[in-house]
Amino acid sequence: MPNSFKYIKIDNLNIPELDIYRLYNENQLRKINEPKPGIFICESSKVILRAIDARYQILSVLTAKNNPDEETLKVYESAGNAPIYCGDDSILRELAGYALTDGVLAAMMRKEEPSVSEIIAGKSRIAVLENIQNPTNIGAIFRSAAAMGIEAILVTHDSTDPLYRRSERVSMGTVFQIPWTRTKKNTDYLSTLSNQGFATVAMALSDDAISINNPKIKSEEKLAIILGNEGYGLCEETIKHSDYVAMIPMNPIVDSLNVAAASAVMFWELKK
Repeated sequence: MPNSFKYIKIDNLNIPELDIYRLYNENQLRKINEPKPGIFICESSKVILRAIDARYQILSVLTAKNNPDEETLKVYESAGNAPIYCGDDSILRELAGYALTDGVLAAMMRKEEPSVSEIIAGKSRIAVLENIQNPTNIGAIFRSAAAMGIEAILVTHDSTDPLYRRSERVSMGTVFQIPWTRTKKNTDYLSTLSNQGFATVAMALSDDAISINNPKIKSEEKLAIILGNEGYGLCEETIKHSDYVAMIPMNPIVDSLNVAAASAVMFWELKK
């Protein structure tokens, strides 16, 4: 590793500066600086670089790569005065319990989340993730949304955080490329969407649901696609107050798709 980088060689994880990697779970990291935004951990050079492009600040880097490739070099260069802790792969494996993707972690500072109105301003196709709990699903939905031209995402307060490591990794860093924010608890996001001119389509199994390829849906100038919990779907109030309820036509031997798969199909249909 070039001497111009501010790095520290480590042979174990038992130093206070590495506590944020070792001792805190992701919910605790979110609350470290309350009431200011907390910290999150990024994994892999590609994901870290996308976070940097989105203007998130690096606090420190933990790596097993003392012969960095081009992407990892860019991470080190972007770290500025932040320390770069370098240890053997076995040390990082001890931390994670498995071989880390790309052998690079970065602790990064969160940013203040914008309001719902700020995120949806000027957009025509957005998605809403209501009480989605699996970080893999969150990451996969963000990746599909990025690929299919969804312009912004709202994540309800009871959903898993898009900045959890697994969500970031599965999304391949697209959580940093699509504008998103979290709705506040006890707020009516449907009213906000309606006031901003959005029609809403609830993805749900219902007797009166229409097909996702219905021309009425596709003709809406501004549309919000609402996706629900992995187990029970959307809450009844959301379905009741949405402008449309839609479902994906499929073989009758299967009644539904995983929410991440369903999102990809719906986003693709809107892009056609």
